[in-house]
Amino acid sequence: MIMKPFIHNDWWGVLEPEFHQAYYSQLHNFLKNEYQHQTIYPEMHHIFEAFNWTPFSEVKVVILGQDPYHGPHQAHGLSFSVLPGVQVPPSLQNIYKELKNDLGYEPVKHGYLEKWAKQGVLLLNSVLTVRDGQAFSHRGKGWEQLTDAAIKALSDRAQPVVFILWGRAAQSKIKLINTDTNIVLQSVHPSPLSANRGFFGSKPFSKTNEALEAMGEKPIDWRLPEKVDTVERDDAM
Repeated sequence: MIMKPFIHNDWWGVLEPEFHQAYYSQLHNFLKNEYQHQTIYPEMHHIFEAFNWTPFSEVKVVILGQDPYHGPHQAHGLSFSVLPGVQVPPSLQNIYKELKNDLGYEPVKHGYLEKWAKQGVLLLNSVLTVRDGQAFSHRGKGWEQLTDAAIKALSDRAQPVVFILWGRAAQSKIKLINTDTNIVLQSVHPSPLSANRGFFGSKPFSKTNEALEAMGEKPIDWRLPEKVDTVERDDAM
């Protein structure tokens, strides 16, 4: 179980050195026990989905989350995204509200952000797994070292990246980012607890596209399809 991470593109070469570190060996053993004895999200084959959907060389934007949704069938490896047929979580509802305020796109009734990921938006959580019903339960187990390495690798890449940091946890990662060569957009988190304190009106989507165009990159089409195909669900093992 989880012996070889399920990464199938150029992220493998970037992250492979991390998989040989002592911290990852400890994380692996922890996860092996957790998946055997607890209900863990996402299903293990989807842990690295964010990397698989958005190859290293194609990343234009990073939207950094904290840890996966901890309810049944929600998490599938991408920050803020949920599978088709799952109720849109409150933070994502607020993201959709700001998307409408910023670019005029009406909120869709699903929370499946595949279209963003396939255009170069890396939807990355700092921690990639979580116990059912227990937010932050896998914090401090080693994931942060792996995802910090990913952030730093993107920061150091020749082609700049737009980093979107919502909330204190995400903003704490700014120390990993070369702000001379990359663009960083910051605001409070879109959670209902904080969105009214500066997330609404921050215009992250139009600002991201302005930055991409200034870099000579194609902007992101943030408009999501009204309907998405059903995706087969895998229960955590």
